[in-house]
Amino acid sequence: MDRRSLIQRAGIAGILAAGAAPAVHAQQAIRWRLASSFPKSLDTIYGGAEVFAQKVKGLSGGKFEISVHAAGEIMPAFGVVDGVQQGSVEAAHTAPYYFFGKDETFAIGGAIPFGLNSRQMSAWTFEGNGLKLMREFYARYNIIHFACGNTGAQMGGWFRKEIKSVADLKGMKMRIGGFAGKVLERMGGVPQNIPGGDIYPALEKGTIDAAEWIGPYDDQKLGFNKVAPFYYYPGWWEGGLQLDLYINQKAYDALSPENKAIVEAASAYAHVEMQAKYDVKNPTALKQLVGSGAKLRPFPADLMAAAFKTSMALYDELSQKNPSWAKVYGDLAKFRADQNLWFRFTEATFDRFMQSQKL
Repeated sequence: MDRRSLIQRAGIAGILAAGAAPAVHAQQAIRWRLASSFPKSLDTIYGGAEVFAQKVKGLSGGKFEISVHAAGEIMPAFGVVDGVQQGSVEAAHTAPYYFFGKDETFAIGGAIPFGLNSRQMSAWTFEGNGLKLMREFYARYNIIHFACGNTGAQMGGWFRKEIKSVADLKGMKMRIGGFAGKVLERMGGVPQNIPGGDIYPALEKGTIDAAEWIGPYDDQKLGFNKVAPFYYYPGWWEGGLQLDLYINQKAYDALSPENKAIVEAASAYAHVEMQAKYDVKNPTALKQLVGSGAKLRPFPADLMAAAFKTSMALYDELSQKNPSWAKVYGDLAKFRADQNLWFRFTEATFDRFMQSQKL
């Protein structure tokens, strides 16, 4: 019996029984683990990873699932780069500047003192050279990254004593995130790089004299106002902290084009959602903190001027000795100059006017 006759007489059941039909393969389910550098109690910054994972699952129809693990569950908060690089986990969600000890260039991917605000950072990343330059840098760590959240401009932190001038920083032990500690150190302070979940007990016991985290909503959750009365602004070291999604390069390369597109879309969604959440929640939290006795203060003018001068001198030094820093920071500095010129006539002028009105 020839093939045509077989098809005509046996129908599909006969074809399958005879083994004549091509094999049909169902799409294989994907299961990843993501290590966060943040505690679960912070639904904003830790929540960014959960938002990303939920969006990946939804866009893939449940075929691509990512379990999110808080700091300390499967690896320490500051161990996630090593974890992704070595393939212990497929992904991590973190603040890049935590890892400036490996190379100062990491800090540029998150925030550096007197760098970019959140809008400018997104512009540099997505439409400038930021994504390209940082991916070239991360490639040496076997990592590909995606922007995945921004806190917006931050507060300057909680202090046990009032700061009246830059001289008050001398000998002061302050928890300060990542790279900004290098600037504080040059100004006489003693920086402490402590994960978010460990800050409160250190401040309560007097192990540290001051601490910054992010802003009112998270700070209120962590209870810093109970152990340090003075709340300073602005966080000059973080005009807008960008969070990154780090993915092991081999794991990413194994994804289909469709799943790579899902990762890109989900991270972009989480990127926007995080700052929107902070912008909604911070004003109410600030009013509640002040109402409960927090003493809101601006940093003294001489401290701000000294911090700016110290930061620029540090960047010049790093540009002389670290080629990676020189390449990435050089591009960011040019971008920052153009952005500040533009914002001077638009955003900043509009904001100053609106903030002076009684609404």
